[in-house]
Amino acid sequence: MGKPALPCGSWPTPLTSAAVTTAVAGTGEAVPGTGVFWAEMRPDEAGRTVVLRLLDDVRSEVLPAGTDVRSSVHEYGGGAWWLHPGSPGAVWYVDGGDQRVRVLEADGELVPLTPEPAFPRADRYADGHVSPDGSWLVAVRERHQVPGGPPDQVSNEVVRLRAHVPGEPEVLVTGSDFVAAPRISPDGRQLAWLAWDHPSMPWDDVRLQVRDLASGTESVVAGGPGEAAAEPQWQPDGSLTFLSDRTGWWNLYRWTPGHGVTPLVMLDAEIGVPGWSLGGSRYAVLDDGRIVYACSRTGSDSLTVQWPDGGRTELDLPFTAIRSVRADGPAAFVCVAGSPATEPLVYRVTLSGDGAEASALQPRRELGLAPADISVPEPVDFPSVDLAGAPRTGHALYYPPAGPCRAAEGELPPLLVVLHGGPTAAAMPVFDAGLQYWTSRGFAVADVNYAGSSGYGRAYREQLRGAWGVLDVADCVAVARLLAGTGRVDPRRMAIRGSSAGGFTTLAALVAEDTPFSAGADHFGVADLEALAGETHKFESRYLEGLVGPYPAERERYRARSPITRVDRLRTPLIVLQGDEDPIVPRAQSEMLVNALRKHRVPVAYLRFPGEQHGFRQAANVCRALDAELWFYSRIFGFPAPPDVAPVEIENL
Repeated sequence: MGKPALPCGSWPTPLTSAAVTTAVAGTGEAVPGTGVFWAEMRPDEAGRTVVLRLLDDVRSEVLPAGTDVRSSVHEYGGGAWWLHPGSPGAVWYVDGGDQRVRVLEADGELVPLTPEPAFPRADRYADGHVSPDGSWLVAVRERHQVPGGPPDQVSNEVVRLRAHVPGEPEVLVTGSDFVAAPRISPDGRQLAWLAWDHPSMPWDDVRLQVRDLASGTESVVAGGPGEAAAEPQWQPDGSLTFLSDRTGWWNLYRWTPGHGVTPLVMLDAEIGVPGWSLGGSRYAVLDDGRIVYACSRTGSDSLTVQWPDGGRTELDLPFTAIRSVRADGPAAFVCVAGSPATEPLVYRVTLSGDGAEASALQPRRELGLAPADISVPEPVDFPSVDLAGAPRTGHALYYPPAGPCRAAEGELPPLLVVLHGGPTAAAMPVFDAGLQYWTSRGFAVADVNYAGSSGYGRAYREQLRGAWGVLDVADCVAVARLLAGTGRVDPRRMAIRGSSAGGFTTLAALVAEDTPFSAGADHFGVADLEALAGETHKFESRYLEGLVGPYPAERERYRARSPITRVDRLRTPLIVLQGDEDPIVPRAQSEMLVNALRKHRVPVAYLRFPGEQHGFRQAANVCRALDAELWFYSRIFGFPAPPDVAPVEIENL
């Protein structure tokens, strides 16, 4: 029997919003130790992050009940827990509540290492590294002078503290606007770290510096204007490996004291990723000298082994999105990886000859979707234009509808153009339950890697310099028109949705005079660039200088690009979703937009979520946001909403 024909958007699917929250119990960093440890975010436990361990085939939560492991450095965090091979069983971590560093010793003793802050979350820590003898550690500390103070009253430094005994941290590195990845050499005598200054971001002009801890002698190993260094790792022979995009691609290099820098892996592909969060790892050097690395070519990841003689073997594994690559013995490594059909999980990969075998260390979640009902993306390259109107190429992943039903005769599916944040993030071809929520109901989805996205080299990232709100919008319009023009989607039912920076592009596309979109969803997006320039946090406080221009010198450009100043052009129904405690895009951005739409009598729905910050972590809120957006589209596009989806008020409809 064939699939029943139902209106697109209304198809019944086992992938409910509740199932999505189960799937988005996101896997974080994975680290081998006494067993394999990894982080997992749990929406059904108020979004807290736990650390799990697999040891002797037994999975267990290793930290005290209720612990939320999360760093707030740069607000995006990362690098919130770490291990040391000389202290098996011990776990150092940053408590999400007070941001203090604690160590859970192997015998179960819990020791707070950093002092009580002057006020809650005044001192924030991340990206720690324990010395070879296990007696001390270094970490990034972000110190806030006053609660909610301006960016110039926040300092970012590398500090040293004892690894097992409480004490006052000693400042080792200060003076730069930002620091990251402090790493101690195998002999304990040298410290490497990354540093950059305003207005650069950690993918612009990043220095890799090394200091002799006894003499204080410092040198810049790599990086600086036009070059971003990343991911330093000391090797047993005293050399330092790192990533650099000096050729236009994040490739791998080695620095040896007295001998300088030599290339190790040179590709027209990206090993590195933008440093939005701390503590990442895209490569590992094994004991026998083999290098395992993830790299992105044309927006999709793969794993490769490079041999000491320079030969390479791309591993025959199904993974298309890979992170947290770390050595685990002489011939194995762990990573977090996923494919178009499987969500990211922790794997242990064992190398044998030219091959590899991957074993999942987490159970796959049963989401109820048959393999034939999973939408597999198709890469789409499409023509677009630059600021001068010259031709250029944009990139997207197209997901056709796939589910238990089919479209009625003659019906084309509605299109949902999806925008990642950053805007230097990337759409990856990996199973995303939140995306399949739409395709399994009969939506087509275009996940756009617009100008500025990562995975295509530095030149593609830098296409958005001074052009945010223009080229990204042009790409979204171009891919929508291409899909409509080739008969794959309904041109009368095209929506656009995005969060954070993607929310800004969503709004900018909706106020464009030639917008093809008839509905939109703004998740904590930027409506007023000028207001954001004066009210966001330190990490991004001068980010807009690269994306738009220096402020206030380019004030008119800020105003011209801000959707709020062109809201009189917006006639497209819009749903706005906002976290009540968002420190990155404050709720005032959403509320000024909603008030303006009310004034102009534009159909608008507004949902504010108490207790949520930049991105929704609590299961009930994730469910409500998804279902509210679905119900909103059902009213705008004219298909029946599922009976179990609660309605949302749409003003002015």
